[in-house]
Amino acid sequence: MSEKVEAILREYAGESAGVIGNLRRMLEHGRLAGTGKLVVLPVDQGFEHGPARSFQKNPAGYDPQYHPALALEAGCSAYAAPLGFIEQIAHTYAGKLPLILKVNNSDSLGGPEQPCSALTSSVADAVRLGCSAVGFTIYPGSGERNVMYEQIRDLIREARSYGLPTVLWAYARGAGLSKQGETAADVIAYAAHVACQLGAHVVKVKAPSEHIEQGAAKASYETIPASTLEERIRHVVQSAFTGRRIVIFSGGETKGRDELMREVQGLAKGGAFGSIMGRNVFQRPREEAVALLRDVMDTFAAA
Repeated sequence: MSEKVEAILREYAGESAGVIGNLRRMLEHGRLAGTGKLVVLPVDQGFEHGPARSFQKNPAGYDPQYHPALALEAGCSAYAAPLGFIEQIAHTYAGKLPLILKVNNSDSLGGPEQPCSALTSSVADAVRLGCSAVGFTIYPGSGERNVMYEQIRDLIREARSYGLPTVLWAYARGAGLSKQGETAADVIAYAAHVACQLGAHVVKVKAPSEHIEQGAAKASYETIPASTLEERIRHVVQSAFTGRRIVIFSGGETKGRDELMREVQGLAKGGAFGSIMGRNVFQRPREEAVALLRDVMDTFAAA
C-alpha cells in the first residue's frame, strides 16, 4: 500500500471501512495509483449541454461505450456519468474501472437564474451497478441552494450506509453572482468549504480566477496571496479543511493543449489533488485524448 494514499485516508478517520475502501480503490487505480492524486473522466455533458454540443466535435462520443474505454486506456482513476451511460457500460466495466454515478443532473433548456438539479438516480442504483462512489452537484449562490443542501445531507447519509463516498460538484451559480463571480477566487474557496462542511469526501470545483466577487470578503483577501493560479489553488485547498479533504479541479471549457497544460501545471504546483476533465478530453480524437490525459497525469505525479 502507498504511504501517500494511506496518509490521505487517515484524514477520513471515522468513516466506514466501505467508504475508506472505495476511496482507496480510486486512489490506487490507473496511471496515478499510489501517488495520492486523481484524474477522473466525467461525461455528464450530454445531459447538461446537449448531445450535439458535447459530442459532434468527436462523434465517437455519442456511444456510451466510448468513454470508459478511453478512461481505461489512458489510466484514469475513475469514470463519472449519469444513470443512462452507466447502465450501458457497468456490466463490462464494474470492477475494472471505478465508476461514479452522477445522481443529479439538469438540462440547459430552461432558465439558469436559480439553478437546481433534479435527482435522476439513487444510491440504490449506484450499489446495483457496482459503482465506487456517487456524484452530486450543488450550486452555492442559487436561490435553491438550501434544497440541494438538504438533499445532499440525506444522500450522503444513505451512501455512507452502503460504504460509498460522495464526490460533490460545487459550482457557484445563481442570480446573486455575476458570470465573472462564478469563478472568483473567494467564491470558489467558499464553495469548496461549503462542500466539505456538507460532508463531501471528494470536492470538485472550477479553477479560480483572480477576481474577488464579494464586497465583504475584499478586506480579507488583501492578506491572501492570489495573483497566480498556483497561489489561488493553494488557498482553495486551504479552505478545504487545510487539505484534509480531496479537492480536484474541473478542466472547464475546451481550450488549446498548451493553455490546458499551463493550467494543469498551476493546479499541481498549488497542491491540487488532481483534475476532473471531460470536454477537453472526449472532444479530441482518441489518440490525442489519451496522450493528453497521460501528460496531465504525469504532471500531477511529478508535483
